[in-house]
Amino acid sequence: MQTYRIRISGTVQGVGFRPFIYNLARRFSLRGEVGNDSLGVVITCNTSKEILSQFISRIENEAPPLSRIDRIMVTEILPCSFEDFRIVQSRSQNVATTLIPPDVGICKACEKELFDPSDRRYLHPFITCTDCGVRYTIIEKLPYDRQNTSMRRFTMCKACAAEYSDPTNRRYHAQPIGCHECGPKLSMPVEEATELLRRGKIVAVKGVGGYHLICDAKNDAALKRLRERKQRPAKPFAVMVANIEEAKKVAEINETEAALLTSPQRPIVLLQAKPNDLSKEIAPGISRIGIFLAYTPLHLLLLKAFGGAVIATSANFSDEPIATDTASIQRLSGIYDVLLDHDREIVNGCDDSVAMVVKGQIVMLRRARGYAPASVKLPFRLQKKILAVGGNQKSSVAIAFENEAILSPHIGDLESIESVAYFQRNIESLMRIYDFSPDLVVHDKHPNYESTRYAKSRFPKTVAIQHHYAHILGVMAERNITEPVLGVAFDGTGYGDDGKLWGGEFLLCDREGYMRVAHFRYFKLPGGAKAIKEPRRVALSLLFERYGKEALEMDHPTVQSFSETERNTLYIAWEKGLNAPESSSCGRLFDAVASLTDICHIMSFEGESGMRLEERYDPSVTESYPIVLYDDEIDFLPMIEEIVHESDPRIAVSKFFNTLVEIILMISSEYDLPLLLSGGVFQNRVLLELILERIPDAIIPGEIPPNDGGIALGQVYGATLF
Repeated sequence: MQTYRIRISGTVQGVGFRPFIYNLARRFSLRGEVGNDSLGVVITCNTSKEILSQFISRIENEAPPLSRIDRIMVTEILPCSFEDFRIVQSRSQNVATTLIPPDVGICKACEKELFDPSDRRYLHPFITCTDCGVRYTIIEKLPYDRQNTSMRRFTMCKACAAEYSDPTNRRYHAQPIGCHECGPKLSMPVEEATELLRRGKIVAVKGVGGYHLICDAKNDAALKRLRERKQRPAKPFAVMVANIEEAKKVAEINETEAALLTSPQRPIVLLQAKPNDLSKEIAPGISRIGIFLAYTPLHLLLLKAFGGAVIATSANFSDEPIATDTASIQRLSGIYDVLLDHDREIVNGCDDSVAMVVKGQIVMLRRARGYAPASVKLPFRLQKKILAVGGNQKSSVAIAFENEAILSPHIGDLESIESVAYFQRNIESLMRIYDFSPDLVVHDKHPNYESTRYAKSRFPKTVAIQHHYAHILGVMAERNITEPVLGVAFDGTGYGDDGKLWGGEFLLCDREGYMRVAHFRYFKLPGGAKAIKEPRRVALSLLFERYGKEALEMDHPTVQSFSETERNTLYIAWEKGLNAPESSSCGRLFDAVASLTDICHIMSFEGESGMRLEERYDPSVTESYPIVLYDDEIDFLPMIEEIVHESDPRIAVSKFFNTLVEIILMISSEYDLPLLLSGGVFQNRVLLELILERIPDAIIPGEIPPNDGGIALGQVYGATLF
C-alpha cells in the first residue's frame, strides 16, 4: 500500500464531484480524503498501484454529467495514515485555476419533486441539487462553497443541513440548497402573478442572471404595449414554453434542435415557425421564432399555473445590460406593471444564450447562461497572464493563464454609461474570482472603442490586435488550429490597418500574423454612424458610385425615400467625403441590397436588413451576378447595376446570396488551405447554409459566436505575438 495524491482540474466544483469520489472510494474500500481548493479537487488515499489504476479509470468514465475533467495528476507522497474515507473542508491556494461552473436548468429529479405533493419542497420555486441550478451567477470567489456565494445569508434549516452534510445525498454540498422554511422567498405568490398575465399585464420576473419582462404570447395588445414601452418596434421577442411538446406545436424542430432545447443549458433556439395561434407581434414579418424551455423551477411554476406560452425578454433599455438588482429594475418601472421579485442576490449578471442549427452544426449567437463563463483549452502554454477586452459590439472579455482561456458571458454593445459599467464589472468579477492580475492587456485597434479606452486608461502594458485577424484567430483557438488558414471575415465594421472600416476581408492567417489577399471595394458611408442604421444611405452611396449625379433624379425606391434636399446634401457629403468614411464592409452591402430591393430602408434593430433578406431567398433561383476581381479588390458595382434593374426582389436577393458564395468559392480555390469563416455576417442562416452546402469542409465557430462575442478569444490567441 502506498499513499497517493490525485489532483483533478477542470469543471469539478459545484457539480457533485466530491460526493461522487466519496462513494466511488467506498466502493473500492479506500482510506483517505477528498477536498476542494482553488485549483480543483484533491484526493489523498492509501491503495495499491493496481487498485489506483482501476479507481482512476472509473473517475474518467463515470464522472458527474455536468463535470469536465481536463487533467488528472497522480503523485506518490510520503505515507499517511487514514481510518476511513472522508470529505474535508475546502482549502485556498494562491492561484485559482479551477473552472467556474455555469448555471444550468432544473434537472428531471428536481422537477419531479417540484410537482409531488408529498415532497417537502413541493412547489418550492428554488428547488435545486448538485445536478442543476445556479452557480456562476451567485459566486463571489473560489472555491465554490456556500460562504463564497450570495446564499451565505440564508441559514439552512435542520432538514436542509442534514441533506447538505450527507455525502450519499443528491444535495450534498449543493450550495444553493433551501426550502420553504429557509428560503429564498418570492415577493408575491406565483398564482397572483399568473392571474395578472391572463389579464394582459407585463410582469417583471427575477430569474437566474437577471430579470425578464414576461407577458402572454397570444395577447396582441400586451405585446404592442411592451413594444411601445420598451421602444422596440420590430425586433423579435423570445418565447418561453413549459416543455418540448409545447415547443413542437409552434415550430419545426429536428433532432439536433430538440437536443439543444432540452439540454441542461436551455438556450433560446432560432427555429422555423409553424402556423400557430401566437401573436403576430412576436416577430413581425419574420418566419423564424426564438423558443426556449423553462429552465428554473420558478419559470415552470409560472407556466404551469398560466397554462400557455409567454414572451420572456431581457429587462433592459435598448443598448443597456440586463437588469440584475433592485436599482436597475426600478429604472424600468415604466415598462412593467408588476414585479415578481425574490431575495437571492444576483452577483454576476448573465443573459439568456441564443443558438441556431445550420446543416447539423450548432452556431452560438449569444454565449451566456448555461455556457459561460466558457473555458477554452489553448494549443500552447502562455508565458504571461492575459486580459483581452474584446470589441465594442456584442462585447465579451477573456482572461487567460497557462493553457486556459476563460470567456465571460455576453455583455452587449458598449454604447451607454450603464453598458460600459457592466463591461467593467464583468472584468472585475473574473479578476476577483480567479485572483487574477494581467501581465498584458489586449484590445482592438479601433482608437475610439470603449474597450480600447478602458484598457489604455487602466493598465500600463497594452497591445492591439486587428479586428478581423482576431475574428479568425478566435476560430483557430476554438478549433485548436495552429497551421496557416484562409480566413473570411465578413461583418459590419472593423478598424483596418489603413484607418478605413474593413468588413469584407480575405486573410491568410497564422499565429505569426496575417496578409490581406482580397477585399470588397471601398465605398463611402454618408453620415458615418447614421449609415449603419439607415440602409438607404449605403444604397444611395452605391448609386452615386455607379451613376454619379444622375442618381439624384432616378425613379427608384432608395432615392425616393429621401427628400430632394436630403439627397442633394448627401451627394455633396459623398462627393467631398464629409463625414463619409470609406468601408469594405459586407454587412453594409447587405444593408444596401435591402434598400435597393425596397425591403428595408431604415432599421429598427441591428441585423434587421439581413433577416428581411433571408425571408426573400428563393432556393429555386440558382443564378448569380458577375464577379469582377481587380488584383485584390472585389468590384460589386456590376451587381448593383443589375439589382437596380431587377423587378422581382426575390430574384435579386437570391442572386445576391448566391454571388457571395461564388466569391468565397472563387478566392478560396486559389489557396490549398483550411477555410475559416467568422464575423457577424455569418450569423445569416441562408448564407451559412449555402456555403456549407458548397464547401462542406468550411470551418465555422461553434462554441464561440461568429459575431464580436468571439473577438476576445482571438485576442488571447494573438497575444503570443507580443
